[in-house]
Amino acid sequence: MARDIIIYVDADACPVKAEVEKVAERHGVVVTYVSNGGLRPSRDPMIRNVVVSKGADAADDWIAGNARANDVVVTADIPLAARTVALGAHVLGPTGRPFTPETIGMAVAMRDLKQHLRETGESRGFNASFTPKDRSQFLGELDRILRRALKSVTPN
Repeated sequence: MARDIIIYVDADACPVKAEVEKVAERHGVVVTYVSNGGLRPSRDPMIRNVVVSKGADAADDWIAGNARANDVVVTADIPLAARTVALGAHVLGPTGRPFTPETIGMAVAMRDLKQHLRETGESRGFNASFTPKDRSQFLGELDRILRRALKSVTPN
């Protein structure tokens, strides 16, 4: 049953690919990396690479078109997170921040506000550095989310 769940990774510039593979291997779950290119092939049959066109949202569109309820999506892209939360997927940012039906509205609003501030020159739009704490939090949260997803499809 565990193979019914797929972890989709918005792989362009994703800093937690190794962590995704580690957790997925432990649970026997397929990982699908989606990117505009530059993915290293894997001999592991549980790791799949999908290369999409160079279009601005091609990877996002592919993930949103293939993810389904109870799959896991790893992305830092807030619009993609909103689309996949709406599908019923478990969505996690690379810093370990979960996006849920209860939190996605505020995440979208904050993204839009920050974009507006950058466009008006009120903010320069610097992103915080990715830290070891973020990596650790991601590992713990991915494991928790994946266990919850697997529990919901595995008969007791």
